[in-house]
Amino acid sequence: MKLLLVEDDELLGSALAQGLREAGYTLDWARDGEMGWYQLRTGDYDGVILDWMLPKLNGLELLRRRRRTNGLAPVLMLTARDSTTDLVTGLDTGADDYLVKPFEFAELLARVRVLLRHRYAHGSSVIRVADLEVDLARREARRAGKPIELTAREFSLLELLALRANQVVSRIDIWNKLYETNEDGTSNVVDVYISYLRRKIDRGRKPLIVTRRGQGYMLQGTPCVHPSAGAS
Repeated sequence: MKLLLVEDDELLGSALAQGLREAGYTLDWARDGEMGWYQLRTGDYDGVILDWMLPKLNGLELLRRRRRTNGLAPVLMLTARDSTTDLVTGLDTGADDYLVKPFEFAELLARVRVLLRHRYAHGSSVIRVADLEVDLARREARRAGKPIELTAREFSLLELLALRANQVVSRIDIWNKLYETNEDGTSNVVDVYISYLRRKIDRGRKPLIVTRRGQGYMLQGTPCVHPSAGAS
């Protein structure tokens, strides 16, 4: 999943960027509101982490512009403002959630996971497609109950396909969600990672990742939410 972080504090922004990348997210970091607005308009993001007080364009104005353009990416607003009035203002302006500074990084991660699950209409952190189980919170995958060892990028690819189970995901969409804006890569890198993922997931079982020629890839199977999984 690809996130946009809009934060002007270099120390906090560096810590958040490192932590989010280590948690498996692809991340673009904008250091002022105008750059954040440009990135939001031109990029393809699953979620936005937005500071309230920003140079050039504050977080509230960015939210107003997003709302006018019907932006889909959910927004988690970060702020030192902790009054009920401020909270209501942020939510009414367009934020989907609100986190007051200082905060624990684990809580920020949990809130991001909830926003992403809601965007893709999953109430639980565990998604099942056929006999494949993808645990978004633990970043683990199992097939027929057996763990599958995946690299961070392989899991991110599987997460993207699982959240859109039975929908075709184009190569360009996969590229945009797995790579940061300034990253370079070869033209066949998406196909290479799909091949890696297939090898690890299928292992002689019924193939779950289907190629739609000229369109992209799809994780195909009967999807359901694991009944014992709680939201996290």
